[in-house]
Amino acid sequence: MALNLVTWNINSVRIRVDHVKRIVGELQPDVLCLQETKTRDEFFPREAAEALGFKHMLVHGMKSYNGVAILSKLPLSKPRNESWCGKEDCRHIIAELPGGIEVHNVYVPAGGDIPDPEVNDKFAHKLRFLDEMTGWFKGRRVSKKPMILVGDLNIAPLETDVWSHKQLVKIVSHTPVEVEKLLKLQDSAKFVDAMRHFIPPEEKLFTWWSYRNNDWKVSDRGRRLDHIWVTPVLKDRLAGMAVHKSARDWEVTSDHVPVLIRLYDE
Repeated sequence: MALNLVTWNINSVRIRVDHVKRIVGELQPDVLCLQETKTRDEFFPREAAEALGFKHMLVHGMKSYNGVAILSKLPLSKPRNESWCGKEDCRHIIAELPGGIEVHNVYVPAGGDIPDPEVNDKFAHKLRFLDEMTGWFKGRRVSKKPMILVGDLNIAPLETDVWSHKQLVKIVSHTPVEVEKLLKLQDSAKFVDAMRHFIPPEEKLFTWWSYRNNDWKVSDRGRRLDHIWVTPVLKDRLAGMAVHKSARDWEVTSDHVPVLIRLYDE
């Protein structure tokens, strides 16, 4: 048996409940991690999730913005959330799967439009968020613990993670300072980039295409903003990965697409 885990920035779970059903049918996730659920916990569509087999849920949301959720067919233990930069803005939740695998579902702030923390508070928030998370993981010294970190990290680190490095190097999500801080976060627990474990860094790899693209497939001006990382103890258990690009064509869909990772059992 293998574990199928899917991460997706759903961009409003209440609007896209039917898409969750479609993901379950097409990708068969045991665990589904959602970002930007955009709803308070009491309005989360729990009954619909339970009907799809997700009997175990960790939901942490707020009205209209942000929000993260872990939906699981397997029992979840030690559920909790972390807050960064003194904000209770529902961006990081944690739970353990059977066998002790700790799942982190994270939604990093987008950072606004101007890549200057002196004039853009949103960008400053993004950089502080990454710094605080990095310090937290370093302090825990958890590189030997089985962990999976997934989510919309809102940074495309490699030149091949964007459609044009030259045109985007000064655009928020691909600036050198963001990439540097993301790599420090990755190094804080010696995380392995599970997506690039399967797709060589020389190849283009995207998970997000702007709504502004009239024909996203023709222009293919994408970015890899969604990530899956695992700690080294899980590297040899990586069995497969898929970017579900067809979801970008669904009606009233998110501008992000689901990403699946498959892990072998021990």
